[in-house]
Amino acid sequence: MADKVNDLRSALKLLESIPGQLIFTEVEVDPMAELSGVYRHVGAGGTVMRPTKEGPAMIFNNIKGHPGARVVIGLLASRERVGALLGCDPKKLGFLLKDSVMNPVKPVVIPNKEAKCQEIVHYAYEEGFDIRKLVPAPTNTEEDAGPYITLGMCYASNPVTGESDVTIHRMCLQSKDEISIFLQPGARHIGYFRELAEAEGKPLPISVSIGVDPAIEIASCFEPPTTPLGYDELQAAGAIREAPVEMVRCLTIPEKAIANAEYVIEGEILPNRRIREDINSNTGKAMPEFPGYCGPASQELPVIKVKAVTTRKDPIMQTCIGPSEEHVSMAGIPTEASILAMVEKAMPGKLQNVYCLSSGGGKYAAVLQFKKSVPSDEGRHRQAALLAFSAFAELKHVFLVDEDVDCFDLKDVMWAMTTRFQADIDMIPIPGVQCHPLDPSNSPDYNEAIRGRGIACKAIFDCTVPFDQKERFARARFKDVDPKHWL
Repeated sequence: MADKVNDLRSALKLLESIPGQLIFTEVEVDPMAELSGVYRHVGAGGTVMRPTKEGPAMIFNNIKGHPGARVVIGLLASRERVGALLGCDPKKLGFLLKDSVMNPVKPVVIPNKEAKCQEIVHYAYEEGFDIRKLVPAPTNTEEDAGPYITLGMCYASNPVTGESDVTIHRMCLQSKDEISIFLQPGARHIGYFRELAEAEGKPLPISVSIGVDPAIEIASCFEPPTTPLGYDELQAAGAIREAPVEMVRCLTIPEKAIANAEYVIEGEILPNRRIREDINSNTGKAMPEFPGYCGPASQELPVIKVKAVTTRKDPIMQTCIGPSEEHVSMAGIPTEASILAMVEKAMPGKLQNVYCLSSGGGKYAAVLQFKKSVPSDEGRHRQAALLAFSAFAELKHVFLVDEDVDCFDLKDVMWAMTTRFQADIDMIPIPGVQCHPLDPSNSPDYNEAIRGRGIACKAIFDCTVPFDQKERFARARFKDVDPKHWL
């Protein structure tokens, strides 16, 4: 059934057919903190402060201040749901994503008249234009800098080579026609494109597509070295669907957008223009980020000048809670694919699977399931951990487990750590390494030995059994039976 999914609406239709995966409400909800406050209890999960849980996706059909608008949240906030939407065993999603990068399918451009995303057009020069009224972007908390677009597929091109890229960034609606965009230095290709354009004193055309095929949302989260500069991640989304992603030329800028998106924002990143992220709230905070803390408001962010907003008829806004399980799916599964690819090249057949932990937001912590087959494999599992750090620099902790441990079951991983781990010999610290600036412990304020923000101590937790002692650590062997006869 997942092969029928090619946009947000077909994805919702599929989920509606699966019991317990999608719910609706007609009760009015305020997009300012209340909507996320409700979903926090329904199905946010991830690193959201407890009480929270993993639950169904949810559609709010009555948005205060936005007559007729609908907002869906939590579409990808469940690994099982992602598996259903991509037509894959949830435990094999990393392998699916790895193969998709290796077998790219290039996007195609369709005529404007066929593009559903341009059924309705609002030009910025029209009287009364206000993106804050057109796009029902929620805030996650009452302290947020403003309404945020959290699932916008940003698409731009290298002004020198013409190569394009799609990524997701946090974007705050700052005025009727201006949006701030957070571009982490060195982490995303669009940031590099902006630098090239600004060096020439030129704006960078950019489209932001909201409400698209989940395959695009997942694929857009790949990072170097798996998808180096010049690799358009839409190719990986095309490989997942075995069909090219359809694009359309924008109406006001020389760029393309995703043709069946619910909303498309067309604009330009202005050269030499910056804005304080919390200029409207003055809270000092941006929005909740994936580690579970509110990210600090940036003092100087690039500005997107909006030229137009195009939509489908009766568009559906899509959003997520920053620290929710949705981020774990989007960031974690591509990371798993990157680690699998890197280790497989170095030691084929040894790495059985990878899981990027929910507690690490999909970025900070990973469990590697490694099979030691011969005596010489002793030590190679730790080498695999080092390769994982190379494949994904933001990774902070790697847990190594044997093939008899379910890497997706944190209780099983903790069992291995309890019975197969001695901290004095099995924990390998790697200090002074660049990690991620949003981890508040990666700061000289936390430890004066840390040289700068984002620098940290990575660590390997080797919870595997020495090869020559595998029999001594054999788990109790239960009879393998099918319980259906008794149940």
